[in-house]
Amino acid sequence: MDINTALPLVIRKPKVHGGLAHGLHEAAKAIEQHNAHLCVLADDCDQPDYVKLVKAPCADQNVKVPSAPSAKTLGEWAGVNRFEGKARKVVGCSCVVVKYVCLSFIILLVHDYGEQHEAVEVVQQHKD
Repeated sequence: MDINTALPLVIRKPKVHGGLAHGLHEAAKAIEQHNAHLCVLADDCDQPDYVKLVKAPCADQNVKVPSAPSAKTLGEWAGVNRFEGKARKVVGCSCVVVKYVCLSFIILLVHDYGEQHEAVEVVQQHKD
């Protein structure tokens, strides 16, 4: 299993439970609040300031930053689309953050990204 097969599986569970931040504003906020566990950045992001704004704080906090093939693909993985049988009207998304989820006094760590899976090991062992 390669990283492009593993990432959609890893993003699926946090998306269902509200542990996903997508877009620059939400992602930067989650990273700055030390709430990010994994950050996925699109390869076709052509704004160098955007990439610096995401990668620099992630490097400071030891947050892994794997890359997705395109913004449209990442948008589909993050669920930023309409779904009628198959994904349609997919909106591009340059950055997605899997974050820690806080519920009242219990902090649920989305450390295993939902269920333990071969995809989790692939993402954890992936080098940026």
